[in-house]
Amino acid sequence: MAPVKSNIRIYSTKTCPYCVKAKTFLSREGFTFEEVDLTDRPDEIEKIKTRTGHRTVPLIFVDEKFVGGYTDMMSQIQSGDLVLQR
Repeated sequence: MAPVKSNIRIYSTKTCPYCVKAKTFLSREGFTFEEVDLTDRPDEIEKIKTRTGHRTVPLIFVDEKFVGGYTDMMSQIQSGDLVLQR
């Protein structure tokens, strides 16, 4: 049985350099993801930040589990704690 493709969602803003880094990495590596742009949605930003306890974007979820931001995602990938499926 083939591995199931990872469901990746990134909450971002247009002016966030780490959002760009996360999206660039995922695209370059061939992963598809859903982007939720929070640029003009301050109420949504507060809701998601309250839910995660994370105060900055990007907010990255894989298979509905909160991974963290760009640095968190990269650290978990490098350590093998996060394995993404294409």
